[in-house]
Amino acid sequence: MTVIATTAIPDHLRGALTRWMIEPMPGLYVGTLSARVRTELWAAVAASVGDGAAVLLHPDANEQGFTLHTAGHRRRTPIDLDGLTLIALNPAEPDNESVNP
Repeated sequence: MTVIATTAIPDHLRGALTRWMIEPMPGLYVGTLSARVRTELWAAVAASVGDGAAVLLHPDANEQGFTLHTAGHRRRTPIDLDGLTLIALNPAEPDNESVNP
């Protein structure tokens, strides 16, 4: 099973995703895709995501049992730590007024 979660993507990209997958809730796409279709579809998503964001999860032969790919701007960044994918949260930049010298 392949899962793609999106935020603020163009309408034409939503249409392309629904040709291959179902959309059980807005921005969440689920389907069973071949590796070739998944790779081509993700290439289209990554090239067209614009100001939005997208995450792809698909089964893989590793310790976690899945692989994660991201595209676009996001606050969470995947980090590989000894073969495990962890998510790092990028905190917002503190503004100068709230910092006491």
